[in-house]
Amino acid sequence: MTKDFAKPFVSTPMTVEPEWIDYNGHLNMAFYNVLMDRGVDQIWEELGFGPEYRARTGCTTFSAEYHMRYVREIHEGDKVVVTFQLLDHTPKSFHFYQELIHEEGWISATGEGLSLHVDQSGPKVVPMPPDIQANLEALMAAHRDMPVPAHVGHPIGIRRK
Repeated sequence: MTKDFAKPFVSTPMTVEPEWIDYNGHLNMAFYNVLMDRGVDQIWEELGFGPEYRARTGCTTFSAEYHMRYVREIHEGDKVVVTFQLLDHTPKSFHFYQELIHEEGWISATGEGLSLHVDQSGPKVVPMPPDIQANLEALMAAHRDMPVPAHVGHPIGIRRK
């Protein structure tokens, strides 16, 4: 049975916790990653990558690369959601885009990632089982017609004139 995925996937709301605030009075950069990761955990469950999958198969996903863009600061108590858009996938990996969106509707941060499917007994990168590949293809079908954000794939560096 093919799953019906949202365009894009949107996490449940999350609240910025007091201990995540840095000495500048806003969310510490490390916790932007925590929020993005918690959003991924929710879509991973829908794709079949939850903790029971790891316990049953010894396989999981590893982050190979992740690029974060900080757009607008957020503060203690702010409520946010995380979106997830699948950009591409192979039997062993997937490329995705995320947005951290404040409850008022503005974007606080964006992230672009590359994840690998890993057999932890190696560890080594291995193909995902057919049911998870089918879930990824269903997600890709839902996201295929979404525009790819202009900043996806841009290198980091100092702009010089």
